[in-house]
Amino acid sequence: MLLINIRRLRLYLFMLLLVVAAVYLLQAKWFWRIFYPWPYKQEIVRAAVNTGIDPCLLVAVVKVESGFNPRARSDAGALGLMQLMPGTAGWVARQTGWQDFHTELLYQPEINLMIGSWYLKHLLQDFDGNLIAGLAAYNAGRGNVEAWVRSGLWKGTKDDLDKIPFPETRAYVRAVLQNYEIYRYLYD
Repeated sequence: MLLINIRRLRLYLFMLLLVVAAVYLLQAKWFWRIFYPWPYKQEIVRAAVNTGIDPCLLVAVVKVESGFNPRARSDAGALGLMQLMPGTAGWVARQTGWQDFHTELLYQPEINLMIGSWYLKHLLQDFDGNLIAGLAAYNAGRGNVEAWVRSGLWKGTKDDLDKIPFPETRAYVRAVLQNYEIYRYLYD
């Protein structure tokens, strides 16, 4: 009888230890950083600071766009960490006075981040600082978002994300916002 009670007590203590360990791990930032790493942190922070974008926003965009793969290439032809279309990157290069830009440079993290962060900042300014509309434009194109807002199809707010006509863009904005909040919590 005493042996059974000691076994039961050991079992209860072991279960309690497991619960305490689980609670500790679930609230430990270092644990969640395993699932939300920040590769290219120095480069991302530098690009963010140079353009005045929150580094946690920029890392969220990179995570959603390429999963931190600098050699990523989409079916549509978008390249690198921030999945820039060559035409868009060329336009940014011209806007910033870069004379010797060529598409292969988009596979270099520093250059991709510099161009992508400049473009994102430009979109945010075009939409008067509206993060939701700026992110939607980064994914779907400025013209599409302007048309949606102008026609009243979408107000450009988080509250009416479900009204974005492109399902991919709805999912994209949600994913970036979710990752943005997580990175702000884990790394700020």
